[in-house]
Amino acid sequence: MRIKNLFIAPAMLLVLTGVVACGSSKKSEDTQTTEKKVVIKAPAFDADSAYAYVKTQIDFGPRVPNTPAHRNCGEYLANQLESFGARVYNQYADLEAWDGTILKARNIIGAYNPDNKKRIMLCAHWDSRPYADYDADEKNHKKPIDGANDGASGVGVLLEIARQIQKETPAVGIDIIFFDAEDYGTPAWHRGTYKPHDWCLGSQYWGRTPHVQGYFARYGILLDMVGGHNAKFYKEYFSIQNAPSLVDKVWSVAAQSGYENYFLPQIGGAVTDDHVELLKVGIPAINIIEFHPTNGFNPTWHTTNDNMTAISKETLKAVGQTVINYIYEQSE
Repeated sequence: MRIKNLFIAPAMLLVLTGVVACGSSKKSEDTQTTEKKVVIKAPAFDADSAYAYVKTQIDFGPRVPNTPAHRNCGEYLANQLESFGARVYNQYADLEAWDGTILKARNIIGAYNPDNKKRIMLCAHWDSRPYADYDADEKNHKKPIDGANDGASGVGVLLEIARQIQKETPAVGIDIIFFDAEDYGTPAWHRGTYKPHDWCLGSQYWGRTPHVQGYFARYGILLDMVGGHNAKFYKEYFSIQNAPSLVDKVWSVAAQSGYENYFLPQIGGAVTDDHVELLKVGIPAINIIEFHPTNGFNPTWHTTNDNMTAISKETLKAVGQTVINYIYEQSE
């Protein structure tokens, strides 16, 4: 994953959240009508299945743009979404990296219930970092990483959610988006000039050119580094600042689902990630990401240790079940 223009939210930060006032009105017995609400029970998230989807991505090799592993994994992801009943859109684009390299990028979108105007976007990045620039061994700094946690974990969770959506359709439309070229930003070892806005290139492109003209979603939820052992998810700063009610609701669902030890109520740092591009186009979006306010990212971040040994089925389950419970709570 990238160096993300990090800063820790000020200790005295005051976050203003909306207050919902519940009113009531009396109606006569003979005129009152009762609507029967159809409740769709959220399916159980299968962590073994999500883990297998993570491993399949890793088995292709590092998913760095312009490589056979990247192309082959892209085909796999698009085919999986299609096999799970989604209408698949592919966005192919030539994107310029920090050093002028032209990246053959591909955003992959799977739409469920595409005619429903009430939509929720779930997203993750599917590329992996071309540099292990934070590896303890300097000899590895220019080697690509597997990106098991940083990239593949979020995709694995969303593939499992897609598989469940095929079985039981939620009341709202769902768009699953795999953004490309998120992690090709300037390496830590580089000295000199570089192209600005070098991270999140795929979501930047989508923000300029959405897959459907006039596209809008009620909410967006980004998953990034959601498979680490003993992961703790703090409330990311930009998420609270721009979509506080969504943050509170998702964290509340996590607690109700029994995952309060993963989703902590404290404010974390600010992370420049794909959700920022959604915010720019007016979609309230949040980032579920492992970032400790004092210790930073997971120790495997941007190292050769970001492989399958870094993945916890328990963490995949906590995140996946929380998200799936949230989307099945949404109604028309």
